Amino acid sequence: MGEGKVQAMAWKRACAGLCVPLLMLLAACSATYQPRGAPTQSVLIEGQALVVEDGVRLPLRQWVPAGKPRAVVIALHGMNDYSNAFDAPARYWRGQGIATYAYDQRGFGASALPGIWPGTETLVADLDSAVEAIAARHPGVPLFVLGESMGGAVAITAVTAPAMPGRAPLASRLQGVVLSAPALWGRQSMNLFYRMTLWLAVHTVPSVHVTPPRGLKIVPSDNIDMLRGLGRDPLVLKRTRIDAVSGLVDLMSLAESRLTALPPALPVLVLYGAHEQVLHADSVAEATASLKALAERQPVQLKRYPQGYHMLLRDLCGEAVWQDVAAWLAEPAAVRPVGACPPPILRVAPDAPLSSALPAPAPAGPGSVLRR
Repeated sequence: MGEGKVQAMAWKRACAGLCVPLLMLLAACSATYQPRGAPTQSVLIEGQALVVEDGVRLPLRQWVPAGKPRAVVIALHGMNDYSNAFDAPARYWRGQGIATYAYDQRGFGASALPGIWPGTETLVADLDSAVEAIAARHPGVPLFVLGESMGGAVAITAVTAPAMPGRAPLASRLQGVVLSAPALWGRQSMNLFYRMTLWLAVHTVPSVHVTPPRGLKIVPSDNIDMLRGLGRDPLVLKRTRIDAVSGLVDLMSLAESRLTALPPALPVLVLYGAHEQVLHADSVAEATASLKALAERQPVQLKRYPQGYHMLLRDLCGEAVWQDVAAWLAEPAAVRPVGACPPPILRVAPDAPLSSALPAPAPAGPGSVLRR
């Protein structure tokens, strides 16, 4: 055997010895998701659970008035939150004859595998299934979807998506959509540093968790007692996997790109707070501009609450928002001023760090705390 062939074989062995560990490392660093499985049944409501077509049980909360409701709301919570987010407004709406259903979206709350991102398609499919099951329970009653933060991004994506097999388009089965501080900070709105940092992180350490720094100067709500409660609630996720952050950004990117494709006949109510600090200011400004342009030609209403924060429905001024939503559900075409609210008193105690209750971290960047 010639010297050249010996060197070539040695090079191949060296490459093989290097490639195998590299492939093993890449496999260990792959992102983890929980997509929807193959259908095995029809969607149904079973007790306090929404059982979707692949057999997965999603915890379901229900606030239903006595007698036939005048409207039904399906509420979608935000990132790292769960269905209990709507307890206060849903109790109020129940008193107004409005039924509210909220389920723990896959990967959140008391659902299976909390913290593992399900993927945009799965979140959209689960919402479509929820609409199917709840509409069957309340035939002939106007049905609305309300999405808060991440839930707003899910709602936008769902009503602009193609119809699910065997069903009419979701938008045609709804009488309207409410978007409360919808999360629309997609990659197209992020700077290059954030995009590159997130790409590198999800391709190298996807299972690492990020937590907001304790000194983070972001106030998601002026309702400090509520924020403390979230910090104590074991069903509220306090840290987020990198691959889940990337999945959230995928969802927000798609929702942002589809914002101007909202069905022209679908009434939409969009709510923002003047003190929004969780969503990036530029993304809120861009979304607001797009929504104002839409409002000139289709039934889109935009409300901005002077005392409002990100968690509008749970702010100290939340009841004004509940009232506005209830009035809009009764008559989506009517244009009304923002509900009045006395100025809240912001009481931030030094022993109650707000970062522990933030609903979602920003993409990994300066100041993020990484934990395995």
